[in-house]
Amino acid sequence: MTNTVTTLGRSRSVTKAEVAHYADHGWVKLDALVGPETVEALLSLARDKLGNDADSNPANPRRTVGFLNSEWIMGIEQPAFADLIASLGSCAKDLLGRNVGVRYAVDSVVAKLPAGRSHRHNASEPTVIHQDLPTWPLDRTGGMTIWIALADIGEENGTMQFLSGSHRMGPLAGLVTHLDRDLTELYPRLAEQCPSSGHLRYKAGDATVHADLCAHGAGLNLSDDPRWAYIIIFLPEDATWTGGPSNQFSTEGLTVYQPLPDERFPVFGGDEG
Repeated sequence: MTNTVTTLGRSRSVTKAEVAHYADHGWVKLDALVGPETVEALLSLARDKLGNDADSNPANPRRTVGFLNSEWIMGIEQPAFADLIASLGSCAKDLLGRNVGVRYAVDSVVAKLPAGRSHRHNASEPTVIHQDLPTWPLDRTGGMTIWIALADIGEENGTMQFLSGSHRMGPLAGLVTHLDRDLTELYPRLAEQCPSSGHLRYKAGDATVHADLCAHGAGLNLSDDPRWAYIIIFLPEDATWTGGPSNQFSTEGLTVYQPLPDERFPVFGGDEG
């Protein structure tokens, strides 16, 4: 990283109403989750990692998907991120709704590139509706992604939609096995049983959180600018690795069917506080 991040403040806490919405729907929108200075610092970091055009970083086959350009940040290793990650971990613990803590897995800066143009990265396709857990090598649900907008965006920028209640449907299929096919094509009644949130609008600093079994997708970015975001993934404290590969977090040094190591996946909201 060539720039120094010094202004990452804490997020706000989640409300009881937001916790209830997440439990019922499998996703929740959190308005003004982080402040303007934190947004500015994260956007500067994203541009440093991906380039001002969000298309200047080297291609990484391990994290290449057709709908997103991303780079891991690993903010857990940087003191400047300590307050932000701890406060987001507290939000995740409250949303989890179980008497266990949550583990930090990974954080990234991401961009969806404008559609209809030539890019170095293949990162401008629509995001087909999918679930996250089927491609995470974990033995249980409970993981979640916090997605923070780094600019004001709406449907024209390719924002996400969520199928409310789909987190109760169980694992439906892995993204790699139904790539380019929407889950609603595989399960024609899914959209009837789980109504869409519609493509959401965000102000910079707004966030959504979606459960690992909540079906979600995004449209094309029809604007002239990249759709910038910062994402962080938290997992249940008691989740174990099944032995499979992952493009979301490193599996180096993990032991099959054993809890994830604290030093690599720190716990927030556990017995130790």
